[in-house]
Amino acid sequence: MSNFTDCITPTGFQRLKAELSELWDNERPEVVRTVHWAAGNGDRSENGDYIYGKKRLRQIDSRVRYLRKRLGNLNVVDPSQQENHDQVFFGATVKFERESGEAQTVTIVGKDETEPGLGHISMDSPIGAALMTKTVGAVLMVQTPGGEEEIVVIEISYPGGP
Repeated sequence: MSNFTDCITPTGFQRLKAELSELWDNERPEVVRTVHWAAGNGDRSENGDYIYGKKRLRQIDSRVRYLRKRLGNLNVVDPSQQENHDQVFFGATVKFERESGEAQTVTIVGKDETEPGLGHISMDSPIGAALMTKTVGAVLMVQTPGGEEEIVVIEISYPGGP
């Protein structure tokens, strides 16, 4: 795996596909029906259903275009298939210790799956990028919003791994 730029887990890929399907198959047809009905009610300049519906259609169409293009460019990588469990690669769950002694656990994912509140950080984030290819015991300096900080890798795991 040499190019991690557009990686996504199988679960993340399915989530984006489901969002595309929901928008295209369910939400868009419903909004089109509403706009069509509202257009038949006369003056469109003061017709809230028509105005909001047209705006929502533009939003849906924009997101659908983005998702179709994005799904075609993503590289689905299953972290459970990672054979080298000694290094941090895409999909790894990494426990590290900050200078303060606080331990933190994060999972390295692509930008489409980033959810910091759940500990899912982008491999392109400062900490994610710094952790890539590191091993247990590695000491590294990371540029964080609070300044440069030293962290130590404590544990590396992968789904389905030891």
